[in-house]
Amino acid sequence: MLRKEVGLSIPPDTPHAVSVSLPTWSSCVAYEEGEEWVLKKMNNGYPRFFVDRTITAFATTLIEQYATPDEWATLLPSHTVAQRCVSFFQDQCRSTRAATKIIDLIPCAEPKHGTGERGSHVKPMVSAVVYPKKYSPVAKSFWQHSGEGISSRQAELCHRAFVDGFLVPRFSDDCGSNDVQPATPPRSLKGPRRYQKGKMANGLDGDLASEPVLDASAPKEQQRNMDECAQFVEERYGRNLDLSLAGKAKLAIRRRIAGGLTADVDLDETAEAVHSTMNIRQVPGFSEDDVYLYPSGMSSIFNTHRIMMACRGRMKSVCFGFPYIDTLKILEKWGPGCQFYGNGSAEDLDDLERRCESGEKFLALFCEFPGNPLLKSPDLRRIRALAGRFDFAVVIDETIGNFLNVHVLPHADVVVSSLTKVFSGDSNVMGGSAILNPVSRYYDRLKETMNVEYKDNYWAEDALFMERNSRDFVLRIARINKNAEAICDCLRASGSVKNVYYPKYSSTRPFYDQSRKPQGGYGGLLSVTFTTMAEAMAFYDALETAKGPSLGTNFTLRLVQLKRPRRTLSPYTLLAHYGELDWAARYGVEPDLVRISVGLEDTAVLCLIIERALAAVAQVMPKAGIQ
Repeated sequence: MLRKEVGLSIPPDTPHAVSVSLPTWSSCVAYEEGEEWVLKKMNNGYPRFFVDRTITAFATTLIEQYATPDEWATLLPSHTVAQRCVSFFQDQCRSTRAATKIIDLIPCAEPKHGTGERGSHVKPMVSAVVYPKKYSPVAKSFWQHSGEGISSRQAELCHRAFVDGFLVPRFSDDCGSNDVQPATPPRSLKGPRRYQKGKMANGLDGDLASEPVLDASAPKEQQRNMDECAQFVEERYGRNLDLSLAGKAKLAIRRRIAGGLTADVDLDETAEAVHSTMNIRQVPGFSEDDVYLYPSGMSSIFNTHRIMMACRGRMKSVCFGFPYIDTLKILEKWGPGCQFYGNGSAEDLDDLERRCESGEKFLALFCEFPGNPLLKSPDLRRIRALAGRFDFAVVIDETIGNFLNVHVLPHADVVVSSLTKVFSGDSNVMGGSAILNPVSRYYDRLKETMNVEYKDNYWAEDALFMERNSRDFVLRIARINKNAEAICDCLRASGSVKNVYYPKYSSTRPFYDQSRKPQGGYGGLLSVTFTTMAEAMAFYDALETAKGPSLGTNFTLRLVQLKRPRRTLSPYTLLAHYGELDWAARYGVEPDLVRISVGLEDTAVLCLIIERALAAVAQVMPKAGIQ
């Protein structure tokens, strides 16, 4: 029986779950209003909006030792990302320049290298940006928009390494702060006695040392102790992740995205399963080397925008169509700004063409295919023609359509995607990707820039889970497409429903069909609206499904070989645009819009669930005079 308690993880009892149960309309409103009866029950949430408790616990430990009670820390995967966070602080609030500092937590000894494959060398590291608590909203914006925060799995392992004394601080003053001293004495090393005492070769005490320098003139005993320390750190905090498999997992993910790996096989079999001549992207020269992995889908968008500016210079971008909220925020808050076309219409393209003809220059046009949550499809052929004529790049987010249903790379210079969604399906890991089009006019410059700027911050353990989850990606899509169309048919046949938004039934379907693959469907996401808010609330509350943020889930509960996948549903506008409902409504995103991400259940069962919810709507229709 479906559990409906507020705040439970989705799936239930799942560590590192990326969705949370908000089973009633009132619980969604209470969440947005910050009411304690909901917040205190939340075990987790969507990671970019809800900082996981494992990350909060790590930050608390760090603050207790190296900061003051009126400060807080945002935990990031590298010093470079921390520098970007500090720069964002300074851009948003000039007075923070002297108030922020970076603490890098690094291994007390350098772990040995794993395999030579990209992403296989893993060591527990984290960088903390420390700031006064009053600036927490700025930090929250960076965390949410950039998608570059550490994952809960990384926090879990690194926190343990820090407590055990094998992550030690290195303080940085390159962000405008003065020399920083810890507020309390640093923690002494724990673990075997031989790792607790003595000087490193660079002369620093062992518990304050950064990466040690192995001095050939050091006594042999000291060298031996340092080698043993390196081995201990690697074995305890590295090999638990099986570094060789982490590298293989990332390679398998990239091959799966590139289209060369379609079989559901174990990692050891991936080399034999790859068909190097198979290129489902149908672009000459494209390969897994053009696929880059990121910690989240939003991180792939954030970094693509950043790489574009590094490659082509700082210019305004275009956001075409009503997007997921953080895409627009990235384009607005980083760089010279954004021209927003929220309707994504032919008239909007006419206006863009006039601006370009008048001499206005743009960095890139960002769009989703199709859009979330209205499922409109942009005219990619015309966009591509305008881009070629006026020299701007095209970045397409294929998350909702997914590359098994649609073929958008020929129209794009870069294609981004959130792997957290249907590619994973299990709602227990984050991830994102960006792929370069080798026939793009910007390809050589982008590739050169990526060679310098790209850093693989995708945590090894997350990659292992993502690879495992995505093995049956190909098999799941056809079932999801079928179920989504069946639900649409049920909703469209009901007199209780105002509008159903789905690519197949959109006025922009011709644009979708131009990029739809011969065997492709219309995806697993749809939205529905009702005549009154009361009807929408009745529908949401009555649906016997998992309800919460995120999409693309199959929510498998494993009992021997039995699978019971669920679909996920949310009052999208409330959760994504609660503070700007009027603004969203101007672009057709109504406050009572309910978004449904369809899973793998039996089709007849799904339709029965929908019919029961529609019956609940019928009960409130006679008295739904007040919205």
